[in-house]
Amino acid sequence: MTLFEGVVHRNDEIEDDGKRVENLIRGVLAGNIFDLGFAQLAEVFAKDGMSFLASCQNLVSRPWVIDDLDAFKSKWTKKSWEKAVVFVDNSGADVILGILPFARELLRRGTKVILAANDMPSINDVTYPELVEMIDKLRDRDGKLAGVDASNLLVANSGNDLPVIDLSSVSPELAFMANDADLVALEGMGRAIETNLYAQMKCDSIKIGMVKHPEVAQFLGGRLYDCVFKFNEA
Repeated sequence: MTLFEGVVHRNDEIEDDGKRVENLIRGVLAGNIFDLGFAQLAEVFAKDGMSFLASCQNLVSRPWVIDDLDAFKSKWTKKSWEKAVVFVDNSGADVILGILPFARELLRRGTKVILAANDMPSINDVTYPELVEMIDKLRDRDGKLAGVDASNLLVANSGNDLPVIDLSSVSPELAFMANDADLVALEGMGRAIETNLYAQMKCDSIKIGMVKHPEVAQFLGGRLYDCVFKFNEA
């Protein structure tokens, strides 16, 4: 959590909107590397340690196996969404250094942001109570996230207890809160790739994650630890 402000300040120093959002997306993907639920990644983490900044720089080269980032950057520079629902993945660096800086940038652009987290523990996934506590600790006395008004940042219980998710079975609370969302983002291999990569939505959507299983890499025609960034407009 001590690294959060440094990460967002480095993002804030990027003046070009397109370059800044690309850096944020790379941060989400780099954060998704920090998944101790996968034995190979846990072993690397334990042996060598993993620098978040180094992970951002060492992502596989573009184009990724699914790469709609340029289209998203173009939309980003032309539009601000009213309400975004973001389904988060792992605890630790994934959510704190990856998702929260992205959510903060949405807030800064006037978007209401709902972070949806698991009800119960599942492997390394962050839970609803844990996420509420993390955000409370990151807010300053004025309720801001590193200088950005966070009054429009909400946390919802997705009602889920698995590393994958069936979007037709989310909690009534989340379904109500997400009813008028115009952007949905799913992060992580389980939620974004394995179960919802081809899910059709009535609003803009992004699916973002790292390919961590050889079988999934083969199915997609990509490399192990390749990246997926799928953007669909409504």
